[in-house]
Amino acid sequence: MSRKMRSSVLLAVLLLVAMIVAACPAQPGQVVEVEVTRIVEGESQTVVVTATPEPPMPVSFTAPRPDTYTDVTFGDIDTMDPALAYDTASGALIMNVMETLIWFNHTDATSFVPVLATEVPSVENGGISADGLTYTFHIREGVTFHNGNDLTPSDIAYSFQRGLLQSDPNGPQWLLLEPILGYTSGDVTEEIADGEYAGDPDALKANATPEELVAVCEKVQSAVVADDEAGTVTFNLSIPWGPFLATLTQTWGAALDEQWAVENGAWDGSCDTWTDFYAPGAENDELTSIINGTGPYMLESWTPGEGWVLVANPNYWRASDDPMWEGGPAGAPAVERIVRKLVSEWGTRFAILQAGDAEVVNVPVANRPQADEFVGETCDWRTNECTPTDNPDGPLRKWGNLPSTSRTDVFLNFNVSTDENGNNPYIGSGQLDGNGIPADFFSDIHARLAFEYCFDYDTYISDALNGDGVRNNGPIILDMLGYNPDGEMYPFDLDKCAEEMALAWDGQVAEKGFRLQAAYNTGNDTRQTIGAILQANFRSINPKYQIELVGLPWPTMLAAFRVGQLPVVASGWVEDIHDPHNWVQPFTVGTYAGRQNLPDDLKAQFQELVNAGVAAATPAEREAIYYKLQKLHHDSAIQITLAQATGVRYEQRWVQGYYYNPALFDNYFYSFSLAQ
Repeated sequence: MSRKMRSSVLLAVLLLVAMIVAACPAQPGQVVEVEVTRIVEGESQTVVVTATPEPPMPVSFTAPRPDTYTDVTFGDIDTMDPALAYDTASGALIMNVMETLIWFNHTDATSFVPVLATEVPSVENGGISADGLTYTFHIREGVTFHNGNDLTPSDIAYSFQRGLLQSDPNGPQWLLLEPILGYTSGDVTEEIADGEYAGDPDALKANATPEELVAVCEKVQSAVVADDEAGTVTFNLSIPWGPFLATLTQTWGAALDEQWAVENGAWDGSCDTWTDFYAPGAENDELTSIINGTGPYMLESWTPGEGWVLVANPNYWRASDDPMWEGGPAGAPAVERIVRKLVSEWGTRFAILQAGDAEVVNVPVANRPQADEFVGETCDWRTNECTPTDNPDGPLRKWGNLPSTSRTDVFLNFNVSTDENGNNPYIGSGQLDGNGIPADFFSDIHARLAFEYCFDYDTYISDALNGDGVRNNGPIILDMLGYNPDGEMYPFDLDKCAEEMALAWDGQVAEKGFRLQAAYNTGNDTRQTIGAILQANFRSINPKYQIELVGLPWPTMLAAFRVGQLPVVASGWVEDIHDPHNWVQPFTVGTYAGRQNLPDDLKAQFQELVNAGVAAATPAEREAIYYKLQKLHHDSAIQITLAQATGVRYEQRWVQGYYYNPALFDNYFYSFSLAQ
């Protein structure tokens, strides 16, 4: 064969190789080897031709929908009324639609920036009086509500007056009643018949005199005063209150449009009519399902049980050169649409996250290892510095070790509410006959102690919290003033559990057994695990000890818990202000004490210590008082105190602007943007 012919054959072979490689293209960065035969000096030889790989494609972290931020969680709102809302689901919506006088300074839970006020009042600028009893706010001009009405100082004063007079027992107004009026009962009617009609509108109107009722209203109106001409609102406190500014930052301090509220059936501002709006409950509240704020987002829709949608406020008042804090958001919101979807089942939420159909989903503690497999970088919330993982192309960003200011516990009801016939579906027969429990089952301390000893705390932390938790020994959280690191804790001890239950109800429980339902909110796997631990441990002692787990939608569980229908329930507390008073008050005399129907004599013991603790002059004095309170809390065994979990957030890596502030119970969407 001539050299020319050999060259032609070789060229044909190489073209064939190219055709083969083209028919089986390599993936980026993949090496493809192909065996071919060539003719050399009349002899055939087999050689391997290696195709040059394409360079690897860069991983893209670009938002598929740069105008829409979607988060998927569980738990529907209870009410959109800022004076009444006292749950995190409701607060998440309100804090993004409505605005307060001041707001937290980025990540700092103890310093503030002005929002509807032009400055944060202080003694130095004259906004706070030297005796700490008067706070004056200058209200920003040029702010409009979503319906176009102008914000005035009178709107601010009306918002607070309405909330104080509404004074619903299941709302947040106790936080304002204490410093403004000096009331420790949590109710605005405290001075009428020693608060006998608290939370009962019918009894109040039937028994209080018109003069008494007008006096209550006038006292509230003189405590919060607007001056539209001067552009100010003044709060006249009954006692100095260090955390007052922090208290005003949360959703119960949001500004209502008075004209809009009245047009929609809310209190008209008259002292002759306020009792018609007293203690309404979310189901009867005129503003539960509507909202009108001044914030960067407006409500487009809410579908109960499915979620809600917010859209950017096209007329938002903040200028583009006026950042909320140094380096913070300014001008129109960067994300035009916020979609919150409610999906109870973790597997479905996880699939949505993997598909990139949500920017963030709620990841239960126990499921964090699944999400960790997709994490490409981890970030430090203190420095905002992010570090690649061993999987740098992973689509998720993880913010870990977020200091929790919340805790889930197990609450035991001392006297379960029943209907007029003594029935309650959560306590079975309502008798100590092996097929139920009496309504006052947990009034026996031996029954309560049995539940303390039957809970496996280590298993809870390792399994339900994935090891990311630390036990607490009372209402106050770890590392806060008043937490006693040497305080007593109940150990997990099945023998002690059996011993205490044998003593309960003079031995009748051990003889006949019991049956009750333990509630948790649907979708919260951590709380479901809590119930399962109790269920398994009691069954291991005696098969007659029957705990049935019942998952309820969040609004349903909250409503049943509030009226004292649940004998055993796993629920949580997120602090309102970073102070021990915000833990001891709700857990011993306020929110949970009411839902557990604690007896008056026990509440009186706690009340004395709660009052002394918040009034003490020095941290050392406060600490000593809180040590005593936590000892009483332990000895009376009113709840199963569990553990603080370390918070973690998983988000798509195209999300920008997230920050962590321990005082916030959800995301502030105005700070977010999406990479395009």
